[in-house]
Amino acid sequence: MRINAVIAAKASREIVTISPDATVRELIALLAQHNIGAAMVSTDQSTLAGIVSERDVVRRLNGGDAVLDEHVSDIMTTVVHTATPDSTLDEVRSMMTEGRIRHVPVLEDGHLVGIVSIGDILKSHIDQVEFERDQLDSYVHQT
Repeated sequence: MRINAVIAAKASREIVTISPDATVRELIALLAQHNIGAAMVSTDQSTLAGIVSERDVVRRLNGGDAVLDEHVSDIMTTVVHTATPDSTLDEVRSMMTEGRIRHVPVLEDGHLVGIVSIGDILKSHIDQVEFERDQLDSYVHQT
């Protein structure tokens, strides 16, 4: 299975982006508004400058709440693991597991075309296993 199939199966294909100049306070509001755990950092809503997650915020809050008035660019991850629409589910699952990554942006020709979360990957894997189980059950019980 390819990542483009995972993206196509998502309930929402919206890519939530935030400017690197936005404040962390604005980021928190954006994450809450969309009920998501990470946002893509972009200056034009198409190219990727970085990724910022709840985890990035929490790690910085440990030093005090002054981080809330800092810029997203101060806390974002700039070395981002990405996938393409043709990446396989296994490749992305391995990348996420090994890198302890929860969100992977999907790029095509340098432009954002989607984002997959560990939940999306897990759901796709479970759906695939259930389909195979049903096929085997049907084969075993056919008359």
